[in-house]
Formats: sequence, structure tokens, C-alpha cells
Amino acid sequence: MATPVLEADEIGVTRGSTQILTDVSLSIPAAARTLVQGPSGAGKTTLFDVLGLLDRPTSGSLAIQGSMAGDLTERERARLRRETIGFIFQEFQLVADLTAWENAALPQEHAGTRDEAWLDTLFATLDIEGLAGQYPATLSGGEKQRVAIARALANEPAIVLADEPTGQLDPDTADRVLSLLFDLQETTGTALLTISHDRRLQSAFHDVVRLEDGTTIPTSGEPDAEASPPEDGAENATPR
Repeated sequence: MATPVLEADEIGVTRGSTQILTDVSLSIPAAARTLVQGPSGAGKTTLFDVLGLLDRPTSGSLAIQGSMAGDLTERERARLRRETIGFIFQEFQLVADLTAWENAALPQEHAGTRDEAWLDTLFATLDIEGLAGQYPATLSGGEKQRVAIARALANEPAIVLADEPTGQLDPDTADRVLSLLFDLQETTGTALLTISHDRRLQSAFHDVVRLEDGTTIPTSGEPDAEASPPEDGAENATPR
């Protein structure tokens, strides 16, 4: 059996006297599309930070492509994060004084490599070639999110973590952006773990995990084996 891209085993996080996560376990295979859902305060953001090696759990273990993150130094964790994980944030988190192209190229800059051909492919696929020289302040929400997707995939990571990727978008734009993200995810074979409270997304994912009060609970129904993006009735429309 192939090693999971990401495997969390009984992750717990305590802050002071507050238990935020309790015995959370996840196993994400290569190319899988997994959705983590839960209400506000369920611990979704904390889980995102732990799985993305942005924070350490209080208990349990986390492995990324077979590397036990708890055994690594901060420098080793940073390198593993840079080489294997892409991030899509709810607030986009684009650097204001960098162009769209420069923002997307940041992971490659940090890795010390540049693959402009791959960036060209990403910008073409996401239909944002004409925005390469523009700054974030001039972009719509959908355009910013597409630049953020290009940035997340710039180093062709093993897994992309997306935190409420549609939270700042209207429903039609959200559907179109997700369709582009799913197309790229399938093309590259990258695993995708999305954290969101939006129940509309469930049918578009292979597996759905429910997080409540800091722990996972069983979900009703079976995962959709042939998950597809939400229907938006505008297949050929240009996202903005």
C-alpha cells in the first residue's frame, strides 16, 4: 500500500487550560480530495495550522510523505513545508507590492529554483495571463484567488491545504474558481485538503470529515466516488 501523503494520528492541541483538538486522525492518499467541515469554533483553523506545519500539536503524530514532523527541527519543518505543501488562504494573503506573477513565483523563489514554463502553464490554465503584471489592489476577489491557486501549485506540491477558499467569493465565482482548482488538482495528481463550513461543497469531494468540538465525528452517507465541482450553469464563463 502506498504511503499516504499526509497522515495525522490522534492529534491533540491544548492552549492553556483549553483543549482545542482531541485525538484527530486523518489519512490523505495521493491525489485525494478531502473536505473537513465544522462550525465556527470547532478547531478548523488550528487543524489547518498543524497539518500545514505552521504549528506543533500538543500530542499525537503527523507524517508528511512518510517524514515524521515531530522529529524535525524548525528548519527541517520549513524545508518540508516548502517542498511538499501548497497553501490557499481565505484572505488570499497576496503581497501588496508584488505583481500577480511575483506573488505566484514566491514559493519558487524561497526554494531557490525558477520554473517559468510551469508558471506560464498555471497562468494560462487559470486564465490570468493578462493579469501577470497587475498588483493585488487592482484584482477582483476571484482573480486574487486564482493567483493564490497559482502560488499554491508553483512548486508542484504533494498536497494543497485550502482554508475556506470560497469564503470571500460570491457563489458563482466560488463555483468557477473551484472548478479550475479541481481541474489543476486532477492534472497534477496533487492531494487537496479543504477546510470549510460551506455544506454546498460536500458533493465535490471524495471524502468528507466532520469536526465538532475539536474532534472528528462520523459523517452520514458515503463519500462521492466520482466527485465533481458544483454546478454553476456557466461552464464557459471567465472567473472574476
